[in-house]
Amino acid sequence: MSVSSSTEPVRVAAPAPAPSVHVRAVITWLAIFPLVSVGMLLLGPVSESWHPILRALVLTAVVVPLAVYVVVPRLLRAYGSMRAAMARRSR
Repeated sequence: MSVSSSTEPVRVAAPAPAPSVHVRAVITWLAIFPLVSVGMLLLGPVSESWHPILRALVLTAVVVPLAVYVVVPRLLRAYGSMRAAMARRSR
């Protein structure tokens, strides 16, 4: 096994700054609104006779984890890629 004998320091890119609270709020809304809308459409026919609190409980039990663990991280990643592309173009 060979070890690199380079004395040049390794450069690590600084992490991108986190989006502002306003950007995160918009991204979260962009995730939640469609999920709630589709969830209401799908749950509606099944839950017509349910108490509204039970409907809200079931809907949020599905929508919140889906948004937090799947949709919002993907939207944040897409936003970061978009910002990086815009920064490269402006150089």
